[in-house]
Amino acid sequence: MKCGQSQPRFFRYFFGFWDPQPKAIKAKSSIGNQRLNVRNPMRCQGKRAGVRATFAPHPAHALRILFHIGQYLLLLRETFMRPERLSLYWSRTVEEMDLLGVKSLGIVALLSAFMGAVITIQTKTNMDSPLIQAWVVGFATRQSTILEFSPTVISLILAGKVGSSIAAEIGSMRVKEQIDALDIMGVNSAGYLILPKIVATMVINPFLIMISMFLGIFSGWFAGVLTGIVQSDDFLTGIQLDFKVYHVVYALIKTVVFAFLIATVSAYQGYYTRGGTREVGVSSTRAVVFSSMAILLANLILTQMLLL
Repeated sequence: MKCGQSQPRFFRYFFGFWDPQPKAIKAKSSIGNQRLNVRNPMRCQGKRAGVRATFAPHPAHALRILFHIGQYLLLLRETFMRPERLSLYWSRTVEEMDLLGVKSLGIVALLSAFMGAVITIQTKTNMDSPLIQAWVVGFATRQSTILEFSPTVISLILAGKVGSSIAAEIGSMRVKEQIDALDIMGVNSAGYLILPKIVATMVINPFLIMISMFLGIFSGWFAGVLTGIVQSDDFLTGIQLDFKVYHVVYALIKTVVFAFLIATVSAYQGYYTRGGTREVGVSSTRAVVFSSMAILLANLILTQMLLL
């Protein structure tokens, strides 16, 4: 960035409550007593080196956050309005389940298999004390996989794959004015485009997470037995020891909430895309970032409410 230029939009969207365009700072030039107006907060090179700028609080960012929250809630209200033809919505929901869920099974299975194997190996590697029994490896693998890795990590991966796909699809329809055409024909565009995706992700994601749990634990057992770091009987004893069905229920509840956040946040970013193809890419990136942030925040809240 050259000296004197304004900041890029990156600072405007990701620096929270700080003003992305700081006030002009008057500084003396090295040539005479000429006064310079420097708007770039970064350190400039050459004759303007050493000029420093400060960020000023900008209350408009708080209003922008409230605006987006309100607009998000209004979009949800439009989305859950009574559909015109239930049969059409059902067929689209089945299509979205195949597109967003079934076609994500490959990456879910691959990540789960390697994740379970790594958990087992790392757990056994860090057990240096002879007082720790061998079944602890299976117990730790089961608890880590069910409580956190499968519901949270896999949901974050799905936020990157599914969320970007939803935002790109709806954003492309917006810039091509296809959504405006649906509104002109009297179709509830929000419900027609977003509701099937929400239902599909909330229905299919728990099945993906259950498959992830099974593959993670199975691959952990397979890796432990194959490498000889743990006996099969000890690992199976750890898996069965003090098993609580509520932990699985807790993981599935988190999965449903995460699926709702992935679908709605990504659809919101795509539905209000303005501009051209470049803005569609920006909306896809925002969908991944904000849905991931929403998942992490919801994970903390649900853990406090349901587990502690």
